Amino acid sequence: MSNEVISKTTEKMEKVISSLEHEFSTIRAGRANPAVLDKINVDYYGAPTKINALAAVSVAEARILVIQPWDATALKIIEKAIMASDIGITPTNDGKSLRIVFPQLTEERRKELVKQIKKYGEEAKVGVRNHRRDAIEVFKEMKKKSEITEDDLKVYEKDMQKLTDKYTEKVEKVCADKEKEILTV
Repeated sequence: MSNEVISKTTEKMEKVISSLEHEFSTIRAGRANPAVLDKINVDYYGAPTKINALAAVSVAEARILVIQPWDATALKIIEKAIMASDIGITPTNDGKSLRIVFPQLTEERRKELVKQIKKYGEEAKVGVRNHRRDAIEVFKEMKKKSEITEDDLKVYEKDMQKLTDKYTEKVEKVCADKEKEILTV
């Protein structure tokens, strides 16, 4: 039972890391990255649809994304959706495809992005600590039901703390890597 709790907690902490990495992939870092469009939904025939489901999204150059819709009528609605989104870039429409040119980041924008990264990092650490707390509560319940001893409880608490420290370090490393990527000119 206790190994099951530890493995489930490890799984949940791993999901926190992958969620953080996904969140970071949507942050615009001055290079063309198709993941920036993941948050944008297009109203396609009344149904909210992801851009990559309506078009081929490719990186033409280091700072240029090209969006070629499979249905030519979708070009205008994709353009409107991108302009209405929070990525802050206006696409160029050539009649067959959209081009999104990512400008170089200013020093001020880089600092804003680093603050955003730190905020996401803190939220991820809180998530990891919440999973630790939940697991320890399960262990305390097991102790209350006399399924484990007081000594076992202490050992499990130490194990959970070690696991929490390990995943907190992973969060810090992911944040540091993204900060380095953004601050590199």
